[in-house]
Amino acid sequence: MKLIILDRDGVINFDSDKCIKSPDEWKPIPGSLEAVARLNQNGYRVVVASNQSGVGRGLFNMATLNTIHSKMHKALAQFGGRIDAVFYCPHSAESGCECRKPKTGLFLQIAERFHADLDGVPAIGDSLRDLQAAVEVGCQPMLVETGKGRKTIGAGGIPKGTLVFPDLAAAVDELLGST
Repeated sequence: MKLIILDRDGVINFDSDKCIKSPDEWKPIPGSLEAVARLNQNGYRVVVASNQSGVGRGLFNMATLNTIHSKMHKALAQFGGRIDAVFYCPHSAESGCECRKPKTGLFLQIAERFHADLDGVPAIGDSLRDLQAAVEVGCQPMLVETGKGRKTIGAGGIPKGTLVFPDLAAAVDELLGST
């Protein structure tokens, strides 16, 4: 089984410093939905691992998060794409939970659910915490410049071996060996 782990905000859809709090605020980054569909067409199981602290901070509730994800799934289906599972951390940064990236809880849940060894599995994010969690479990960290990606590059401290791409579509081109 080929598996890939994607962050949501800043990788699949545009991010917001104020958090994506409603389905109306969820807008796909150009080319991202097609990129996910191409992954599916090439045998990849696509899984999302996303910090969603807005739930824990009371900015939106679980029903709203589910509606946002439903919009994402429907948008992907229009391009023949799908997300096989969405794993998210609803806790605030102060909670100290094990599932909030840069901790590895979400990745370990993915490994368990899919009976997968994460060694070398591509993990694409736009923040340092995405990369740190990926490295900790042996994934291949990949950074996109969309979302917080450029700011992440500017701040430095990117883990050694991280591959950097302009966006998800470019990362998928590289993974699939096409340009």
